[in-house]
Amino acid sequence: MKYILLVGDGMADHPHPELNQQTPLQAAKTPNMDYLAANGMFGLAHTLVEGYPFGSDVANLTVMGYDPRQYYAGRAPLEAANIGVELGPRDVAFRCNLVNIQNNRMHDFSAGHIPSDDAKPLIKMLGQKLGNDRIQFYPGTSYRHLLVWKGGPLKARCVPPHDISGEEIASHLPQGPGHKDLIHLMEDSRLLLEGHEVNRERRHAGLPAANMIWLWGQGMKPVMPTITDKFHLTGSVISAVDLIKGIGLYAGLTVEKVPGVTGYLDTNYIGKAEAALKVLKKNDFVFVHVEAPDECGHNGDVAGKVRAIEDFDDKVVGIIRSGLAGRDDYKIMIMPDHATPLDVRTHTNEPVPFLIYQPGGPASGAAGFNEASARASGLEVAEGWRLMDFFITGQWPAAAGAREGMGQAAAEPEDADTASAEGGGQGL
Repeated sequence: MKYILLVGDGMADHPHPELNQQTPLQAAKTPNMDYLAANGMFGLAHTLVEGYPFGSDVANLTVMGYDPRQYYAGRAPLEAANIGVELGPRDVAFRCNLVNIQNNRMHDFSAGHIPSDDAKPLIKMLGQKLGNDRIQFYPGTSYRHLLVWKGGPLKARCVPPHDISGEEIASHLPQGPGHKDLIHLMEDSRLLLEGHEVNRERRHAGLPAANMIWLWGQGMKPVMPTITDKFHLTGSVISAVDLIKGIGLYAGLTVEKVPGVTGYLDTNYIGKAEAALKVLKKNDFVFVHVEAPDECGHNGDVAGKVRAIEDFDDKVVGIIRSGLAGRDDYKIMIMPDHATPLDVRTHTNEPVPFLIYQPGGPASGAAGFNEASARASGLEVAEGWRLMDFFITGQWPAAAGAREGMGQAAAEPEDADTASAEGGGQGL
């Protein structure tokens, strides 16, 4: 059996006036996901947990089958794993965004999606000027970088920059233990970055300067079981995002390098799908993550988000379906990790649609892969991290319970790989 997990980051949304009060998932043409939802198990899942950040770190741990209450240790340590930074027992890793500040407001949390070639010399310079034997800067991808601080302020309260787009930064600077040291670093970076040659060239080209770092998402090295430990599977992760690749590495997956992946609308969707099919020739499991819908949600880009969803459906889901045509030895799970609604431009804690499809399995008959159809399914998974166990084993964990019941897809099981062997009407 082959297992394919496909995540369109932030696809879930709210009805929007520019889309005739439809959500982007409703407005987008998604024939592949619509077919799989109608012919598989379909419902809603909760992927975020009260008391933890409403971020892609918590949400993707959940999607991968890890209870955040047990395994969440911060976002930045997960990213550190992907860029080859081994954290020591006292190291605190911080996410280090390159951002654009104008008039003391968060004008652009990604500095215009600054390319890595522009970003690396900026991070290198900051390391030379601000780094020392306790503080080290490490380049990542685009605007996403890393700062590791030996014995750093773990318990400071830091705000993700994408949560404060357009807002004055003064009230959102770090607070709590060690906040003065963090603010000092951020303000010093502003002085150093403002006049850097890279930023002069970006301004000349009409692009936003990366004129400040923003520190957040701190944590220490996590300890978690691998996919092989849990399910006796081998596989790979495919993503442009260091966070996702880091989760994959801690989960025991191999990171597949695909040329042209950017984490935005111009990413190499087809290359990701083709790489996934290649992985499945030798391994059991592949996790493909696409960031573009989330980025468009943060930017308030309505047309871009619809386009990103359609590209995900056509160039990832569609190509993988075509590559598996004629086979019945596979299962697909597709879902957003969380909602990133255009009207609020940040993550919200609400359940998201999910589907699990296996050829010949029970069919939900859903009208389409979207939020409204998922609500109408009658299936709502309260603890989303349990979905992975069901996806792989076909069994709900013994402690599982449901909010609204399992729905028809699980109430009429055909075999142990497609539905629970016991308690089918009780649900998760």
